[in-house]
Amino acid sequence: MEFLKTLLYAARGLLILTREALGPLLRSRRVRTVLGAAVVIIVSFTAALWAFDRFMPGGSGGGNAPKLVALPPLKPATRTSYVIAPTAVALTAIRTAMDNAAPRTLNDNSKNPVSSLLSKADIGITVTRGPMAISGRPDILTVTTLLNGTLRVTGQIATQAGNLTGAVTGLFSDALGKTVQNVTGKVLDQRADIRGNVTVTSRPTLNPSWRIEPNLTGSVAIGDGSVSLAGIKIPVASEVKPLIDKQVADQIGALENKLRNDPMLEQAARREWTKMCRSIPLGGANSGFPDLWLELKPIRAAAAQPRIDGSAVTITVGVQAETRILPQQTQPQCPFPAKLEIVPAMDQGRIAVGVPIDVPFTDINKLLEAQLKGHVFPDDHSGPAEVQVLKATVAASGDRLLISLRVKAVEKKSWFGFGAEATVHIWGKPELDAQKQILRLTDTSLAVESEAAFGLLGVATKAAMPYLQNALAQNAVIDLKPFAANALSKIGGAIADFRQQSEGVRVDADVTDLRLVGIEFDSKTLRVIADASGTVKVAVTQLPGM
Repeated sequence: MEFLKTLLYAARGLLILTREALGPLLRSRRVRTVLGAAVVIIVSFTAALWAFDRFMPGGSGGGNAPKLVALPPLKPATRTSYVIAPTAVALTAIRTAMDNAAPRTLNDNSKNPVSSLLSKADIGITVTRGPMAISGRPDILTVTTLLNGTLRVTGQIATQAGNLTGAVTGLFSDALGKTVQNVTGKVLDQRADIRGNVTVTSRPTLNPSWRIEPNLTGSVAIGDGSVSLAGIKIPVASEVKPLIDKQVADQIGALENKLRNDPMLEQAARREWTKMCRSIPLGGANSGFPDLWLELKPIRAAAAQPRIDGSAVTITVGVQAETRILPQQTQPQCPFPAKLEIVPAMDQGRIAVGVPIDVPFTDINKLLEAQLKGHVFPDDHSGPAEVQVLKATVAASGDRLLISLRVKAVEKKSWFGFGAEATVHIWGKPELDAQKQILRLTDTSLAVESEAAFGLLGVATKAAMPYLQNALAQNAVIDLKPFAANALSKIGGAIADFRQQSEGVRVDADVTDLRLVGIEFDSKTLRVIADASGTVKVAVTQLPGM
């Protein structure tokens, strides 16, 4: 009634103004009758539109919306993700570590039978190694170093002829024995230079116990040289090499045992495993997106055998994880694998993170309304009627989605220019356009309620129905690009936690692309399946002390 009173007061005011303006013309009884009839028609037509809009289906006062078919809740879903990280240990780092660990000087006394020629004998060896050099080629690592030293023979020629003759005859010849007899009892102090090199090769392999088997072998080469003992030239190599061979073998054995039992690889893997096993916040708050968490749950570890080239030894380790995005933080349990799986060569330096993103339809509604509210169809204003979107929502029913649009429709050629509001329901099957990152509806149709609502507006709007239906269906899409961009940014930020720059170690990890690959939904939630990909590599330029 208040609405009708307002209209009557407005009409009365219009009549007063018209009477004052037209003056004498209004004194005509016929003119007054026509104007009065016009006012009555205007008031009646406006009241009728208000009543239709208020009480008919699809009007602002309510109306019956299409019935929705309830869907069972989505099952918990995870995606398989993996990180394949090649760890390149520079040959210079290996050389430095070995150079610092290996002794630089060798001092020892020979037990060679030559010492039986002397009484109070002392045959000493002092050898100093030079800097180590390292080189690599497929499957083999070679370390070399030069040897420089001195062989010193001191003592007195034995006086026991029997022992002396036997020793000399056994070692050299009868003729030399006579020479030795001439210097019996003399004191000797002889020196000879030692020149040579040591070569150590390694064919490292990984074993399932998270250890490296170095497979070391060594060889010693001593240059030709001799020392004169009582007129007898004794070859330096034959006196020195057995001793150096033994020392090198002892050092290689100790180093091999240390490397074989070194838990460095396992400890590093455990640190990264623990770092991965968590829920990472993806934000929300003031960004317009819901609060989400990326759950990473590593479940498997594998590695390929080391690759060796001229600059580094590269060990490629891959970790497989279950990933999902959830609206709340979780505390995943991720037991560290006791065994490392040894696999053939893997793709180098790749990150692939597959995530199901669960978004409530309430949040989808916000995005849909933001992109459609205020939009007028048709865009070029060429139709006999125009429809402006006032509100938009989406709901799921069976295998279809229902987009409901509260619209205001106006017939442009109407003499009075009146319009009315109605709720338009568009049915369609959802289809993911991965390239454009949108969710569009196919096999679209207007619900019966929508046709009834449009029917209130007149013949022109009814005639424009097919055009309007097509225009609304084409534009009533769900733009998923904001979700994709936000997920890419947040997952990239989460992966950035694995980047580090510490002394001797550099880890580079980046997520460079995200693709939407599938959708699912229930009555409350839209699930978007996304695959993110990127690169990762680890460079080691300094090893801890051995």
